[in-house]
Amino acid sequence: MCDPECPNEAIYMGAKIYQIDPEKCTECVGHYDKPTCVSVCPIDCIKPDPNHRESVDELAEKYVRLLG
Repeated sequence: MCDPECPNEAIYMGAKIYQIDPEKCTECVGHYDKPTCVSVCPIDCIKPDPNHRESVDELAEKYVRLLG
């Protein structure tokens, strides 16, 4: 359900599970108030990566770059 909901096309099918490309994911900053993938996920499997934290400002900058 999450793949078509991602406005940045950051979700893709990996070898066995769906994965999120951190270079494309803005946690929906610039699009929605909350990450849409988390909102539509029926099994609550989308968890933040503790090794890859970004501030709202960093996510907003990435959003602008992706518009490029």
